[in-house]
Amino acid sequence: MATYREEYDQEMRELKREIIESRGLVIKTNNLTNALSADLKSMAKRQQGSERRLVWTSATAYIIFVIVVFVALKLAWDARLDAELAKTEQTRASVERLTRELREAQKRDEERNRAEAKAAAFYELIRLGKRAELLEQYEAIRKEPLSKAEANFFADAVERARNELSTIAYYQGKDHARLGRWHEAQQAFEESLRHKDNAAHSPAARYHQADALRHLGRQRDAIPILQQLSEASPDKEILDDALFLLIQCLVDIQAWNDAKTALRSFLRRFPESPFANDAKIQLADISLKH
Repeated sequence: MATYREEYDQEMRELKREIIESRGLVIKTNNLTNALSADLKSMAKRQQGSERRLVWTSATAYIIFVIVVFVALKLAWDARLDAELAKTEQTRASVERLTRELREAQKRDEERNRAEAKAAAFYELIRLGKRAELLEQYEAIRKEPLSKAEANFFADAVERARNELSTIAYYQGKDHARLGRWHEAQQAFEESLRHKDNAAHSPAARYHQADALRHLGRQRDAIPILQQLSEASPDKEILDDALFLLIQCLVDIQAWNDAKTALRSFLRRFPESPFANDAKIQLADISLKH
């Protein structure tokens, strides 16, 4: 009986221990369950926060993507627009250039046609031998867009006309001088030099012009011409004539000292001149009286 009692107590102690252990296990399990529940709630909150952040992040990313797309489209549109504008501007510039070139070509054609008409009329003057009209119209025709051959041909024709007119006027002046018509003679010699002042007969024309001026009582106008001729005339044969005529003009205006100086220069430079004896007599006479 005692043994049974001891076994019973032993079983009760074991049962109590098991109950206590079970209770502790239940409490521990409950605590773990509560902790797990708290962790799950915390995780749920964090998950909700992450989802909200994800939503905002997605929305922001979408908005940024849309903005980037619009900006890219805008840049692409602007680039395309700039390219089209540049192409349009280039086309407009090309059209303007071609239009300008066309107008210039038309203008050149018109000028050339006008020049050809004027050249034909000028050639007709050459063919008819109208020298005076040639000289009058030459300055106008040379400004036209002539070919090089035309310009050279017209220049040669005008040069011949000047030579011919100068020669004609020179001989007309000599004819007037021979008849004593000194005014007409002076005008003719002046016209000869106006047409051409470097022809072969130009030194003689200047000499005869000075002689006509002396006969007209215009010695002071004749003296500069004769001074130039007597010092540097292209025609060496006229040097002594020009100097001797200069002396006569100086005597006419009673420039005695200049006349004596010119006479001494004449005798020194041209001792073999036909006027040498006359110059000696004149120098002696002026020296004696003045």
